Amino acid sequence: MTKQALIVVDIQNDYFPGGKWPLHEMDAAADNAARLIAAARAKGDLVVHVRHEFATAEAPFFAPGSPGAAIHAKVHNQDSEPVVLKHQVNAFRDTGLEPLLDAAGIEEVVICGAMSHMCVDAATRAAADLGYKVTVIHDACASRDLDFNGVQVPAAQAHAAFMAALGFAYATLSSTRDHLAA
Repeated sequence: MTKQALIVVDIQNDYFPGGKWPLHEMDAAADNAARLIAAARAKGDLVVHVRHEFATAEAPFFAPGSPGAAIHAKVHNQDSEPVVLKHQVNAFRDTGLEPLLDAAGIEEVVICGAMSHMCVDAATRAAADLGYKVTVIHDACASRDLDFNGVQVPAAQAHAAFMAALGFAYATLSSTRDHLAA
């Protein structure tokens, strides 16, 4: 039997309505993440929460020790579940995530969270590069509107573009419903 872990990336208060950096449909993504967490717990899979904090209080969001940097109540970790604190976009960079997964004999990771175009993307690519089999649950991830060189990219399109790229070479993509039914 393959050992699997669920990695819940940056589902933190600042990404929700009223937070400092709200994402498009974050509530729906968090609801799906909560369903994934419940299923992983029921199966006895490792659930790892990743929490981002920037280095300074002047950060645009996720300021150290702020309420906005806390894990959202919809997906709050149980005492037995590890929380990996990161200060970079990539959850594997300068953290104990890889040693934690390796110590548990993890071969497959399921990733959900925020932001699709940043931390989910980075964690997915890193996990694949490190040799883990990766599944991204696309409807348990969220993004926001982007701007590049005067071009406005709506959140849904940014999310779709990044999911398409990850699905091409880095991960299997699945909906929450299909993943839970498998």
